Amino acid sequence: MTVQRSLPAQEESSEAIRELPGKVDESVVGALAKVDGWVADAIQHTPNFIAALCIVVLLYLLGLLFGFLTRHHFSRRGRENLGDVLGGLVKWVLFGIGCLLAATVVMPTLNPGDLVAGLGVGSVAFGFAFKDILQNWLAGLLILIREPFHVNDQIRIGEFEGTVKKIENRATLIRTYDGQRVVIPNSDIYTTAVVVKTAHPLRRSEYDIGIGYGDDLDHACEVLVAAVSKVEGVQDKPPVEALPWDLAASWVTIRVRWWTHSRQTDANHIGAAVIRAIKLALDEAHIDMPFETRVELFHDQTEADDGDRSRQREGWPAPPEGETRPRWRAQAEDP
Repeated sequence: MTVQRSLPAQEESSEAIRELPGKVDESVVGALAKVDGWVADAIQHTPNFIAALCIVVLLYLLGLLFGFLTRHHFSRRGRENLGDVLGGLVKWVLFGIGCLLAATVVMPTLNPGDLVAGLGVGSVAFGFAFKDILQNWLAGLLILIREPFHVNDQIRIGEFEGTVKKIENRATLIRTYDGQRVVIPNSDIYTTAVVVKTAHPLRRSEYDIGIGYGDDLDHACEVLVAAVSKVEGVQDKPPVEALPWDLAASWVTIRVRWWTHSRQTDANHIGAAVIRAIKLALDEAHIDMPFETRVELFHDQTEADDGDRSRQREGWPAPPEGETRPRWRAQAEDP
């Protein structure tokens, strides 16, 4: 029984082995036919590929040319950063148009309208994915067009203050006064209050000085105005001012105001010279600059005068009628 069943199986395997070369030959022939078809299609569409490549290269070169012309145009007007941004935009827009035209040349059945519609849908997804980058780029473009500040202006944004070195597509670079670089996203600058310290040629500085209550206030103001006006770098117009400002606990405060060039270096160095001149002028005029004075009273509630406002050291006023009694006497006399 076993031998009779194995004979048909052996015959079937032999026939399959004999038929295998024929099947292999057929698959090889089919693969070669496909390759031949691809090669034929490639040869047939070679002019289209060459034309598409020429279009891409031509529009890319045109993009480089128009980008250079754009940068040169704005550079002549002192707006190099805006020229860099717009020049790059022109270059890549022309390159994208070249890619679109090349795709229509390679695939004649492609409808440009459908491709543009597909790009529109894709751009929405692209915009959501790169929202921050596009937001910063657009904010940088608006900053460069509207020019709220320029390169080499000194600005303060939040906790950062320094000199603007460059306005890029994504961020603005400032150099702090202690030599550090701060990269601030353009979207933050566009939506945040910015103090432009060099927007005007002059800047006002001020300093408070305390003199004694026994000194002549008018004479002190004259001395301060004369001393500050002689400091090199202090502007004559607007003039120096010395204003009585506060009656403090230990002195009379005089606020001195003067104007200098708006650069931070000028404000710092001239301010130091002004303080030195104020100190020397007040010393020469024998005007007191008192230290802070404090009077501390320690009240002993066991002394005989406790509660007697007419005799107590604090000097509290006595009542208009009657008298006050010390607490110990009131406790002893009252039931």
